[in-house]
Amino acid sequence: MNLRPMKPLESRVAAIGLLVLVLVLAYFLLLHWWFVAPLRDIDSQMDDLRDTQSRFAAAIAEKPQLQKRLADLGHESADSSTFLPETDPNAAAASLMQRVVDDAAAHAQEGSCEVSQKMPVPNPPASPGDPYRKVVVSISLHCDMQPLIGLLYTLEKGKPYLFVQDFSVYRNPLLTMQKTGTAPLEVQFTLGGYVHAAANAGSNATGGNASSGDESP
Repeated sequence: MNLRPMKPLESRVAAIGLLVLVLVLAYFLLLHWWFVAPLRDIDSQMDDLRDTQSRFAAAIAEKPQLQKRLADLGHESADSSTFLPETDPNAAAASLMQRVVDDAAAHAQEGSCEVSQKMPVPNPPASPGDPYRKVVVSISLHCDMQPLIGLLYTLEKGKPYLFVQDFSVYRNPLLTMQKTGTAPLEVQFTLGGYVHAAANAGSNATGGNASSGDESP
């Protein structure tokens, strides 16, 4: 089959198209992958570095405020009112048990609430250099719901800081059957606080002399 010769205009268009194709191929083969792409990658890395620099600059600008906040937290942690006032763990345990008795009596107008048993819980010896010594007592109550809520709130929200743990509560079905109405709740928990170690170095942490077991209020 014979191909007809191209007209001058068609030849010119074909030549221009071929030139464009050659230029595009030359750009990608000689310029883009060797120069343009690496430069774009460097530009992206520079943007990331600028963002990182901005974040570090903002953190450095906040350094005085952060240092002041850390100093305030340090003063708060050293505040003596956050620790039990006693200088000996045994005396602190005895005072802690008496505090539960007094707080339970303070909520007596809201319903019946009696401490049936209180005793110190032995703690392992503190390691040298510990900044504080933990004091824990075990408490058992016969208590109605409303005074129990008030008692727990008083213990956990005041100062010195106290921590209620190992909490259990149940209602004795025998007492319910023997009495009319609703029997009080049987409540057991441990109550802990901390004595500042700087004031009680060398103290015995067992708490065995604070109070005898099964003590009644």
